[in-house]
Amino acid sequence: MSSTPLALFVGIPNPTLSDDEFALFRETNPFGLFVGRRNQREPEQTRVLIERFREAVGREDAPVFTDQEGGRVQHLDAGPWPLFRSFGEFAELARHDFALGKKALRLSSQAMGTMMSELGLTSGCSPVLDLVFSTTSSVIGARSFGADPDFIAALGREVVDGLLETGNMPVMKHIPGHGRATLDSHKERPVVDASRELLTSTDFKPFVALRDTPWAMVAHVVYSAFDKELPASISPVMHDVIRNNMGYDGVLVSDCIFMESLRGTLPERVRQVLDAGSDIALHSHGTLAESEAAAKAARPLTEAALKRIAAGKARLGTLKVDVRQAHAEVEDIFNSALVA
Repeated sequence: MSSTPLALFVGIPNPTLSDDEFALFRETNPFGLFVGRRNQREPEQTRVLIERFREAVGREDAPVFTDQEGGRVQHLDAGPWPLFRSFGEFAELARHDFALGKKALRLSSQAMGTMMSELGLTSGCSPVLDLVFSTTSSVIGARSFGADPDFIAALGREVVDGLLETGNMPVMKHIPGHGRATLDSHKERPVVDASRELLTSTDFKPFVALRDTPWAMVAHVVYSAFDKELPASISPVMHDVIRNNMGYDGVLVSDCIFMESLRGTLPERVRQVLDAGSDIALHSHGTLAESEAAAKAARPLTEAALKRIAAGKARLGTLKVDVRQAHAEVEDIFNSALVA
């Protein structure tokens, strides 16, 4: 096993780690594990899975990420876990009463962060800072706070800070902005033809405002004003825009490399993402053979990436709230606002 982890998140198909997967991860040392609904049935099973992955790679703090935004994107939606509201619902509340909306969102983020931290999950890959328009692909929808960049940034701040307080790593997505994409990058390659000036004054703004967020996930979207051919995730030009024009110096992780906006074999996709400038490639699911192929194509984390990762970890707090009580308080806020 290399002492420096590979710049790769791996995923597995089942709720348990097989002996072959354990052996592969022990040998290759991927940086982290990504778990979805298929991997998380109930709390104790999830904890055991996380502990076994960390045992395999020999790092007690090896990151384990999931998707846990609220609304239709929450992979902790079985067993005893409470269901959380979408960002779109919090935005509606905030438009009715801005202070109350922010309060409810902060509390919900603290509850979600506490819930994940208690399971051993490092991050829920949240918040979504994409704008949403009538033409936006339905893959975003109610995952967004709306179309006003300043409003999105203000609400996004509550999520980022609420998660950090509870020791859960925020990951803003999908930098530099998925909102003008009319196609779903899971299935096709979206091309956004907006001008540099328009993108800079709208879509990019929430990410710039929250550029102190420790992690960001890069969109598989083409921004033709900057790069006519390549999605941001595999475009050195767009990585330069993110790092220099937008001033982002946190950890950059790609969106999932299985998404069909990317082309080529799995190893080629891993190399494309890392060659373009992402710190880490995200392989969020897959078979043992696919994990092995991705691991062979990956390379160790760079010194710059290791420093960014360490800087993010240093900002994690230790606050713990009563998850069910906080969740109930959020629901009371919504119910009272609706009654009012």
